[in-house]
Amino acid sequence: MKMVLTIFLIIFSLFITFSQASVVDFCVADYTAPNGPAGYSCKSPAKVTVDDFVYSGLGAVGNTSNIIKAAVTPAFDAQFAGVNGLGISAARLDLAPGGVIPLHTHPGASELIVVVQGTICAGFVSSDNKVYIKTLKKGDVMVYPQGLLHFQLNGGGTQALAFVSFSSANPGLQILDFALFKSDFPTELITETTFLDAAQVKKLKGVLGGSG
Repeated sequence: MKMVLTIFLIIFSLFITFSQASVVDFCVADYTAPNGPAGYSCKSPAKVTVDDFVYSGLGAVGNTSNIIKAAVTPAFDAQFAGVNGLGISAARLDLAPGGVIPLHTHPGASELIVVVQGTICAGFVSSDNKVYIKTLKKGDVMVYPQGLLHFQLNGGGTQALAFVSFSSANPGLQILDFALFKSDFPTELITETTFLDAAQVKKLKGVLGGSG
């Protein structure tokens, strides 16, 4: 029994040693190496500088002269090397009057939005199809649980600005309208799966540039 206990303590000590040895402070993205399912490879610590942990891209106003009158400027691991492996990221959201971020989902992250200018109507749909909607004013914060469909809409008469954060360095994105009407999803299948008529589907495909 004593020998078994001794062996257990030795194994446990080795486990703790190896576990501590594997802990690193950060894994700054190495853009010269392949990007895999686990994220970017780590840049050599000797090549890491303070600039890897600073990103200035969210200071510029996004271009909202598009069909949705909105712009999203990301600070994900692909743009901001320092967030790689940390499970966090951010983005800037600019919405012109009437601008909208259509129903979409982030499969890999929950999202938190902070309004800093204007008003934004925001909401999400839970998996039991209950809808949660709120008009957010400057200083208001709302959270969208991971994977749920959600949207933002500027129904006011002035420009709106918000910053969002995510619980992943690469949250992923799929916009419902784009998946249906900006793709080559066959019209007849969309009509069967959404109950829209073919004329509506073809009109939306024409607007968004889809085919099929």
